[in-house]
Amino acid sequence: MSKILLNLNDSGWGRKKNMEEKVNSLPNNSANKNIDDGPPDLSEVWDSLNKKISNVFGKKNNNGEFNSSGHNGFSNKNTFNVLIVSFLLLFVIWIASGFFVVKEGQVAVITRFGKYLKTTHAGFSWIFPAPIEKYEIVNISQLRTFEVGSRGGSRNKVLTESLMLTTDENIVDMQFVVQYRLNSDGAPDYLFKTRDPDESVRQAAETSMREIVGRKTMDFVLYEGRTLVASEVQNLMQKILDNYNTGIQITAVAIQNVQPPEQVQDAFDDAVKAGQDRERQINEGQAYANQVVPLARGQAFRVIEEAEGYKARIVGDAKGNASRFDSILIEYEKSPEVTKDRLYLDAMKDIFSSVSKVMVDSSNNNFMVLPLDKMIRASSGDGNDFKSDINSELRNYQNISSQFINKKQDDRRQTCSENMKNDLSSSELNKLQRNR
Repeated sequence: MSKILLNLNDSGWGRKKNMEEKVNSLPNNSANKNIDDGPPDLSEVWDSLNKKISNVFGKKNNNGEFNSSGHNGFSNKNTFNVLIVSFLLLFVIWIASGFFVVKEGQVAVITRFGKYLKTTHAGFSWIFPAPIEKYEIVNISQLRTFEVGSRGGSRNKVLTESLMLTTDENIVDMQFVVQYRLNSDGAPDYLFKTRDPDESVRQAAETSMREIVGRKTMDFVLYEGRTLVASEVQNLMQKILDNYNTGIQITAVAIQNVQPPEQVQDAFDDAVKAGQDRERQINEGQAYANQVVPLARGQAFRVIEEAEGYKARIVGDAKGNASRFDSILIEYEKSPEVTKDRLYLDAMKDIFSSVSKVMVDSSNNNFMVLPLDKMIRASSGDGNDFKSDINSELRNYQNISSQFINKKQDDRRQTCSENMKNDLSSSELNKLQRNR
C-alpha cells in the first residue's frame, strides 16, 4: 500500500483523483523518486527537532524511549530548560563581545548611551557591550598631511585657494603643505566637538595664510620671508584650532612654491635676473675690496712704521745734539776760547774731509803740495790707474792736515795759558797754588 505525502504548498492538495492520476502517469522508478524528492513534511521536521532536544534534556523510560508529555512530546519543563540555557549562552556571548584590544599609538574613546565616558590607551580593555557602551579607535600617532593651493603636486593648482593678496596690493600664487596629528588627550574633542575636523584644519590653514600674507609685501613673501611666513601661519593655525577645541596639533607648515601669477611671470623673471646681476656685482665688488683693502692697510701700516722710525731717529738726534750742546756749554763756560778753537777745528776737519779743494792761509809758513791734476782726472773718470795714487795722496793730505790742526791747537792752548797767567793777580796765583 503506497503512502501519499501531502504538501500544503501543492495546488492540488486534497484532490485525491488528480494526485493518483499524476502518480499513475509516471514510470515506477521515476514516480517513487519524485515523490521522495518532494518538500519535507512539517510534522516530520517538528518531530525530528523534538527528538534532538529530548536527547539533550529528556529521560528514557524502561523501554528505552524518551518520556514525553504534552503536544508532540515536548514538555514544558524541558522547554524552560532550553530557554534558560539559550539565554545564558547568548548572555556569555554578549559579555564576551565587550572585550577589545587597543594597539600602540591608538586610543579608544568609550561612550555610554551615546555620551562620552572615558578614553583608554594601548592594552586589553572591556566595556559593557552594545547598546549600553560603545568604543571607537582613534589613531593619535598618525601624521596627517594635506595640500592647500594644489592637489597632487604644484602643477595641479587650485586657484581659488592659491591666489592671495599682499599688503602692497599685489597677488601671489602660493602652494603649501600642512602636517598635523591628534593630541594624546584630544581624541574626544576630535570626535565630538567638530563636525568635520579635517576640513576645519584646511579652512584654518587657508585663512591663516591669507591673513599672514596680507600683512607682508610681495617681495618679502617671494624672496626672503618664506620661513617666517610659514612659522607665523603655523602659530596662527594652532591658535584657531585650540579656540575650536579640535584636539589637533599642527606639526609643520611648508611652503612648496610661491610665485607671481602666470600673466606677469615674464616681467618678474626679468626683475629677478636684474636682482641677481646686482647681487653678483655686489659680491664681485666685495671680493675686490677684500683683496685691495688689506694691501692698502699693509702699506699704510708700513708708512706709519717708517714715519714712527723717522720720528724716533730725528728726536734721538735732536736729543743727542742737545745733550752734546749742553756738554759743550759746560766746557765753554769753563774755557770759552779753548772751546771755540776746538769747535772751529772740528768743523774744519769735517769740511776738509768731504771737499777736493783746500784753501790754506799763506801766513802760516806751511807748504802743502796737492795733486790737483790727478784729483781732477779721477773725478772726470779719465782712467782708473790713478785712483790708488789719489787715495794715497789724500791720506797723506789728511795726515798733514791733522798735524797742522794739532799744532794750531797746541799753539792756542799755550796762548790761552799765558793770557790766563797774565790776567791773574799775584794774590790769586798764590791762592791757586795753595789750593793745589
